[in-house]
Amino acid sequence: MRTLSNPNPNVSFIPTIHTYGPRHVTNLPNQISFPSLVNDRNCLIQHKKKLIVKAALDSAIIDQLGLPESDLRNPAISTSYRSSKIPKPNQTLLEAQSRICTGPTQTRPLGEEQANKVLETILRSARGELKDEEEVSKAQLGAFFAAMTIRANAFPEATQWSEGERRAMDKFWPLLVRALPSDIIFLADPEGSIMGSSIGPQYIGSGTTEMRMVGALREVLAGGHLGYEEVQGVLRDVIPLGLDKQESGRVNDALLSAFLIGQRMNIETDRELKAYCLAFDDELGSPPVADVRSLTHYGETYDGNTRYFRSTLFVAAVRACYAESSLLHGVDWMPPKGGITEEQMLKFMGANTHLSPMQAKELLEDKDLGFAYISLREAHPSLYSLIGLREHIKKRPPLATTEKVQQFVRGEEGALSMTTRLRSVHLSKGLPVNYCSGFRSLSKESISDVDGISRETFKIEVNAKDYGFEPTDTPRTDRSIMRNIELGLAALRGKKGPAYDRIVLNAGMVDHLLGCDGADDINSALDRAREAIDSGKALNRLLNYIKISHKVK
Repeated sequence: MRTLSNPNPNVSFIPTIHTYGPRHVTNLPNQISFPSLVNDRNCLIQHKKKLIVKAALDSAIIDQLGLPESDLRNPAISTSYRSSKIPKPNQTLLEAQSRICTGPTQTRPLGEEQANKVLETILRSARGELKDEEEVSKAQLGAFFAAMTIRANAFPEATQWSEGERRAMDKFWPLLVRALPSDIIFLADPEGSIMGSSIGPQYIGSGTTEMRMVGALREVLAGGHLGYEEVQGVLRDVIPLGLDKQESGRVNDALLSAFLIGQRMNIETDRELKAYCLAFDDELGSPPVADVRSLTHYGETYDGNTRYFRSTLFVAAVRACYAESSLLHGVDWMPPKGGITEEQMLKFMGANTHLSPMQAKELLEDKDLGFAYISLREAHPSLYSLIGLREHIKKRPPLATTEKVQQFVRGEEGALSMTTRLRSVHLSKGLPVNYCSGFRSLSKESISDVDGISRETFKIEVNAKDYGFEPTDTPRTDRSIMRNIELGLAALRGKKGPAYDRIVLNAGMVDHLLGCDGADDINSALDRAREAIDSGKALNRLLNYIKISHKVK
């Protein structure tokens, strides 16, 4: 089967499995040691400015990989991957945004004391009294006032303005209206119906791009929705599709952040999400086609794991052993969580994380590898450039959904991976962690008249105990890249335990649910995954990837 090697494939907008809310092998030794460097991670970073992957791999493996020490130096904690070039947001505003820049049932109104503090901070910043990290950014102002407006216009009574928020706004508004620029006044009172301003109703923006954004925002701020073409047109107008796009083609950060968080607060429609999904597919031209029998796209949550073991990288190495190719995609660091990502792990181990889609295609087709990783930085530079803005928005925008459109299963911390722990008896609402739904392709004899794709839908809650797994809690990693790598590599060298079981469960279950060859019987699929690990093949695949990723042209 020839399949698109594309981090955000658009064969169908519906993901293969989704949730509501997814030869010759170099002979390398299987024993991997993890010497204890220092107990205090802060001391480790302070005294060892550059950490090397020898913390995870012993010297024998390093020598066989043929990589110089200088190429293997990387931080060990996920938070250290945040770019120092990104200005830090004002924490007073950020805390308030975490409460109100969310959905109609999750929003928590501010009390009067907090509302007074927030509005005073905004006023002092607008007057130039706050500097550096204390200054309130345009993106924060846009997100905050858009959230306040949508709550006033469209949210249910329980999550509209509290009495304390109303009193605080009445107190500070006469001062704010004189200190804030007109675009922020527009976001705070677009029709003059909230605070009686005459500026909002007359505001049109400057230039055609901004005018188009303002028109769309009037609908969003009223709690309304936009059509597919309107959303796509706005996104292509305001987010540069290429690195050479002129800065003048963008609107300011306040309007853009208001648009992004506003659409999320209104709960995007399918057509709006489709627009986000497809708006940037042609940024670097047509995606290359990988000549492989099968290709699965893994789009884990881009902001990573802060608590639990992240297994997908190791699952990909296992599946590659029996010709089930995987393309992983993500980032080095992403707000709001800033947790462990596949890119951090690969970089820490010394792999090349700057592969183009064409280079990833070569690795997918390499019979000694069979999996690859692409960074958003290389696949969609324009979207990668929004990371700083997204930190200042605080809550996840619609892009957080569409960038991982190939999500398979609901997992811990919103991840794709299933867990072997028992379902909580206290679960009162929502879907369980191991709930899977989606579709798998069928034979060509029964092609769909709708989109030319033959599919079988399924909905299932996976109980690992039904397949012989002992119930165990998922191992904690708590932002430690070293710990996550230690768990994964120990499992790939055959050490039985929760990490091993989680890798086997996810490899076998994904093969079964997607209808992969040889996986009709779930127990056979799980045994195949175990054999890939116990034979040492999966470990060799991963170590080969570290080495060969530097050799692709």
